[in-house]
Amino acid sequence: MPILSLLSPERVLQNIEGGSKKRIIEFVSKIIAESNDELSAEAVFSGLISRERLGSTGIGEGVAIPHCRLANVQTAIGVLAYLAEPIDFDSIDSQPVDLLFFLLVPEEACDEHLSTLGKLAEVFSQSEFRDKLRNTHSKEQLLEVATQLFRT
Repeated sequence: MPILSLLSPERVLQNIEGGSKKRIIEFVSKIIAESNDELSAEAVFSGLISRERLGSTGIGEGVAIPHCRLANVQTAIGVLAYLAEPIDFDSIDSQPVDLLFFLLVPEEACDEHLSTLGKLAEVFSQSEFRDKLRNTHSKEQLLEVATQLFRT
């Protein structure tokens, strides 16, 4: 599944205040619930926080990919967020995070989940990719760059 198909304009967030890992997960959970009648912010938050308790989804280089599988998710959902200021995310390299890609997949979509996570990790491991996202100054610019970069 192409990464771009997981996003929608309302789920591309630029220059948002994170504050803390918990706060950004809570904020994005509300955004996801607002764009999906099947999901409550509480269920999304609970799923994402439960996954974080198993181990941080901070993959290094200022990037985190919070993710979970949920029963009421019909198709995979993504949110791309670029924070105004980096936050501590307990990343594997101990660096603060400013780029996040949230991923929710249907509960039974184990293979799809792992495949999409692998694609995301591969793309975000490229410094050129991260730099292009970080050099945006508006939500529209971030969406435009994401559209170009996430085509595959």
